[in-house]
Amino acid sequence: MGSHSYDIEATSAAPIDVVFDVIADAPGWSRWNRSITRATWDTEGVPAPGGVGAIRALGANRGPLSREKIVDFDAPNHLAYVIVSGPMPVKGYRADVRLTATADGGTHIAWKGTWSAWVPGVSSLLTKMVRGFAEGAAREAERLQEELRN
Repeated sequence: MGSHSYDIEATSAAPIDVVFDVIADAPGWSRWNRSITRATWDTEGVPAPGGVGAIRALGANRGPLSREKIVDFDAPNHLAYVIVSGPMPVKGYRADVRLTATADGGTHIAWKGTWSAWVPGVSSLLTKMVRGFAEGAAREAERLQEELRN
């Protein structure tokens, strides 16, 4: 079993609080991410609904859901989660999403994850999925910000 990681960066023209809200809103993921068509809270955390201790369930139309526990929630700068169950053949998965406001009023997204995997190809698939999450969240935040302006 090998150790793996990703270090993904994205930027959004939307303000940091809007980007954080998009990433922290588990049920909302199904509105902006094609691979996540089912998304709910199994357990609420502190602060409710998606703070520390919350468990979000995310997945495609069919098949098992990935259950992720929120282990750090420091709005609007940091959200961390671990996979507690699901279809991905990984062990010890943890991701930290750190947001930084940019000088132009936008947001820099740094999404870093670590895990162990024993199935070839899983790590590249997981990295590609999360890159899509970061870029999708950035675009969704921009869309929501534009809605607020109009």
